[in-house]
Formats: sequence, structure tokens, C-alpha cells
Amino acid sequence: METMIMILLLCSIISITIIFFKKQTTRKKKSNTPTSPPGLPLIGNLHQLGRHAHRSLCSLSHRYGPLMLVHFGRIPVLVVSSAEMARDVLKTHDRVFASRPRSKITKKLLYDGRDVAFAPYGEYWRQMKSVCVLSLLSSNMVRSFRDVREEEIILTMEQIRKSSSLQVNLSEILTSLTNDVICRVALGRKYGGEVNFKELMKRFTRLLGAFSVGSTVPCLAWIDWISGLDGELEKTKNDLDEFFERVLQDHEDGDRQDRNDFVDVLLAIQREKSVGFEIDRLSIKAIVLDIFVGGTDTSYALMEWVMTELLHHPECLNRLQEEVRTICKGKPRVSEEDIQEMKYLKVVIKETMRLHPPLPLMVPHESTQDVKLRGYHIPAGTEVMINTWAIGREAVTWGPDAEEFRPERHLDSSVDFRGKDFELIPFGAGRRICPAISFAVVLNEEVLANLVNQFDWRLLVESTEVRTGVAESTGIAAPRMFPLYAIASTTN
Repeated sequence: METMIMILLLCSIISITIIFFKKQTTRKKKSNTPTSPPGLPLIGNLHQLGRHAHRSLCSLSHRYGPLMLVHFGRIPVLVVSSAEMARDVLKTHDRVFASRPRSKITKKLLYDGRDVAFAPYGEYWRQMKSVCVLSLLSSNMVRSFRDVREEEIILTMEQIRKSSSLQVNLSEILTSLTNDVICRVALGRKYGGEVNFKELMKRFTRLLGAFSVGSTVPCLAWIDWISGLDGELEKTKNDLDEFFERVLQDHEDGDRQDRNDFVDVLLAIQREKSVGFEIDRLSIKAIVLDIFVGGTDTSYALMEWVMTELLHHPECLNRLQEEVRTICKGKPRVSEEDIQEMKYLKVVIKETMRLHPPLPLMVPHESTQDVKLRGYHIPAGTEVMINTWAIGREAVTWGPDAEEFRPERHLDSSVDFRGKDFELIPFGAGRRICPAISFAVVLNEEVLANLVNQFDWRLLVESTEVRTGVAESTGIAAPRMFPLYAIASTTN
């Protein structure tokens, strides 16, 4: 009897699977959607995602094309893996794909989409973006925080100097530096003793890149509770809100007439209604949180990868040091004016962004209406993932050595990373391009120039990274999985 039941159960599973694939094939023929890898009932293509989704999707695109449709449970996802296709999405049909999908994670952590990066496309998003672009991230504001950047860089160089000729944890140093700069710029001061802010932000960014079963397969939402995701989301949401509420209260209670950090600016806008529309308390918290997401993990990860690549390619490090030290002419500190002349510095950063974009998969887009894309039908509500990691490694664009770190390839190239050239879009492009490009680039250039000007760097002799490769961490950004240790020695 048990054998018969097992046979019937097996036959039922096989029948359901066959019916599912026939429906999928029929639906694809009728709708003329892009090529899709075979999926499984209920979960779709989720089983084909490895530890690093950008790598798994890149491998699939080699077989199914640079415009590929996958299904994450009930959600259709268009995966874009070439510059040509990215141009169609982010320029030709930019308005159609300008919105963001909603998920349990962003709803919990980002005040239900009241921030700028993850807010749905519409009037609210336009208003909040205008506040950021005109009031927080303008060229004047970036220049106004020059003293903050310089002071924190000086402190960091002194910290390294005290460990000179000893092994230093560059990852920890760069994380602290970016965190301290952003804290002072956005909140007016560093936060350390009274709250473990670094740990809180690390937890936040890890969760922001986590996978929610309930968002893709609603009938399996209980798995998020069993796995502890729901509990982590709730605790992190509460901890963040409590922290930012305290920050706002400190600004409102204190005499801050001579200060001009981001919270001050936003509170003044709210108080004076100077932008023509209301900004409530939750919106202020959400915008400040955006600044941290875009300014800490992504910036420190980029600097970490720059130093990793230079340490693995000593000839590039030597060339960069020669340029920086020649221009500085013995000065201990590199100024922003000096950096304008450093062409090789800029291409080193550009090449690192090509191989290690701050967000390997851009923040997802979502189509707001049906659209034809390269002859394919893309229905409204389709999520779009643009694989910047794959685009940066396209052999058709970058040549047969696309996987190699070679900054010289950019010296005679007009390709830029500010959203005009789709071969290199680490900050995105179109309406949803990151508004903090100038802020991030100035900090990255100044830190890197000072690191190579004041110190000679080398890896430990016993380091195996060059032979084994460097593992990536998981999350919305992709820093190194393990800290970068190096030996710094003073140049004098």
C-alpha cells in the first residue's frame, strides 16, 4: 500500500512539473518575452542563484543572452547584462523603468519607501530628490565640507603612522574614516561611545541585501519567521529609528546656529517650508539614512578594492606613487588642487569601479507600463536588475583582457562613469542615477592620494591572495569578505 502511495505521489509531482513547463512555454510563445532559463514550480529560478547573485546571473547571461527573463518565485525579473541593453532601459525607456519594486525588507528598513534611492517613481520622489540635489549634495555643499574631509584624513594618516612598519587592518581603517566623515557631514559629530553605530550600519546593509522568501513566494513567508529574518528586520528598524530620533532631538534642543550639517539643513527646510512642500520627520530620517547607505559601505568598499588591486599589481602602485609624489613635490599632504593634475590616480579609480562596482547589481528598477524592448514584450510590474559587474567585464567592450586590472586602458578613453557612457555605470544612469557622485569621488580621490603619498605599501610575504583570488562578501554592496591587511612604511 505504501509503495502504491509513493508511486502515485511521484507520478503527481511529475505531472505537475510537466504541466508547469508546458504553461511556461505556451505563455512565452504568446507574449514573446526574452529567453528564460528553465525554472522550477513555485520557486522559479531561485535555485540558480549562488552566494553572489551578480556572478550567477552573469554566468546565466552567457547562455541565455544579455537580456534575460528569470522568475524569483512569483516575480518576473528582467536581467540586463550588457551596455547596449542598459542604454535601452536607462535612456531610451528611462521613464518606463524609473520606478522601484517594493519588498518587505525595504518597507521595514527604509520607512516604507520614504527615502530617495528606493522610493517609487512619482511626485514624492521628485520632491525628495530635488531636496538632496539642491540642498545637500550640490557643488557648494561638497566644497563646504572640505575641512571635515581633510581633518579626518589627517587623523587617519597619523593612525597609520603610529603603526608604521607593522601590519595594519586597512579595511577597518577605511571603514572608520568613511563612517566618521559621513557622521560629521550628515549628523554634525561622530557617534561612538553611546551607540555602536558601525555595527548597526553593518547589520542594516547586510539585511538590505538579504533575500526574503516571503516577498517572492508568499505562501512560504513563514520561512522568514523561522529563519529569524523577520525578527532581525524589526529589531534593526527599531534601533535605527531610535538612533535617528535621538539625533534629531539633539539638533532641536541644542544651539546650532553656527552648524550646517545635513540634519540642520533638513530641519530648517521643514521649519521654514522653503521648498514649497512639506517634509515630515520620517522623510528626514529616511533621507539621512540614504546618505549613510550611499556614503559609507560603498565608499569604503571601493577604496578597499583600490588598495587590494594596487597591492596585487605593484607596477601600478609604483606608477601611481611616482605621479602623486612628483606633483606634490615633497609636501606631506595632498590637496584637492593637486589631485586635479593626477591623471593616473583617476584611471586607477575608474578601473577599480569597472571591476568592482560599489553595487554589483544596481538597485532594482520596475516597469510602470507594458513596453517593447528589442522586439520583446515586457509587461508592467516587471522587476529589472542591471548587472553592472557583468557590464564592466564585457569582452566586446573592454577586450580579451576584460578580467584584468589595467588602468592604462582608460588613459586615452573618453568613457566616463557619470551616467553618459553605459559601458561604465557604477553610479547608475538616467533619472535614478546616484545624486552623490561628486561627494563620493572627492573623498575617494583624496584618501587614495594621501595613502600612496605618505606610505610605501606591501602585502605580507605569506599572503596567498594573489594566487587564490579575493573573496567577496555578501550584501547590497560587495566589499572583501576578509579584512585587507598590509604593511605600511613611512617614506622618510
